[in-house]
Amino acid sequence: MKGKQTWVFDNPPTILATGVVGGPFEKQGNISEDFDHFYSDQWINEKSFEIAHQHMIEDACQYAIQKANLKTTDIEYLLHGDLINQITPSNFAASNLAIPYLGLFSACATSMEGLALAALIVHNMDVNYVITGAASHNSAAEKQFRYPTEYGSQKPDTAQWTVTGAGTAIVAKQGTGPKITSATIGKVIDPGLKDPFNMGGAMAPAAFDTINQHLQDRQLSADYYDYIITGDLAKIGRERCLDLFNVNQVEIDENKFIDCGLTIYKPDQPVFAGGSGAACSAIVTYGHFIQQLNQGVCQRILVVATGALLSPLTVQQKQTIPCIAHAVSIENLT
Repeated sequence: MKGKQTWVFDNPPTILATGVVGGPFEKQGNISEDFDHFYSDQWINEKSFEIAHQHMIEDACQYAIQKANLKTTDIEYLLHGDLINQITPSNFAASNLAIPYLGLFSACATSMEGLALAALIVHNMDVNYVITGAASHNSAAEKQFRYPTEYGSQKPDTAQWTVTGAGTAIVAKQGTGPKITSATIGKVIDPGLKDPFNMGGAMAPAAFDTINQHLQDRQLSADYYDYIITGDLAKIGRERCLDLFNVNQVEIDENKFIDCGLTIYKPDQPVFAGGSGAACSAIVTYGHFIQQLNQGVCQRILVVATGALLSPLTVQQKQTIPCIAHAVSIENLT
């Protein structure tokens, strides 16, 4: 433990391999070369979007396991989450994978919650391999949180597009690959906003709070990292977060402050303010930025996954939107 909220790993666990799958819309996006597989449609030959969601989770896990030259029985724990009620896609996938399982929910912050906990388990216990990840499905999320797509409901420019896909990583005690050097566990921050179509604005204070705490706990300046990468603040949330850095006199290079929701899609794709969903940070981190680390394009990144902890019920009851952000530092160590 270092500072108030940060775990520092003396023997940093390794990200041994990753698995990333996506839908047809993601194939048209900005980082399509960093995926392992794309599906031709949202149904994935299943009878519901929720079962298709489960299918993606299982496939992403298998891609990671195969790339690590392991068997499913070698994996000692599975940590996973999604956005659907009671994280049922993750639960059903865990049943088929038959790996001891911890289900997680931090909304779109789930990817880094899982990576932090996986690193903690590997670092502190006699465990060799943990697989962790997060997933989302556009049509399943729209049906649950808003309106089914076929309704054709209109959205404001502050809305975001839920990513269809799944991203997983195998965290190992030893091996070749980027290292997980620390993790900062975020606090729930409620800025008092109630608009479910402006989740980026709601999540920005949580992102700022966690990044600022991480830098204080580790006694670092922001320029220690090649990139500080938020999960899915998208356009509105990123701008608000930069304002918070400015107001609180925290120096950060705007060009090195990257958002997954603005990275995954091309500028001409109709995604409103940008991408979102539990898969957003998982896919961009485990697909794109792990590749960047492996290729030596960057050496140190801080990934800050952001989550809006709302539900359809809380929205209907006009409650505010509490939010959270979890940060994990991933570095190439010589």
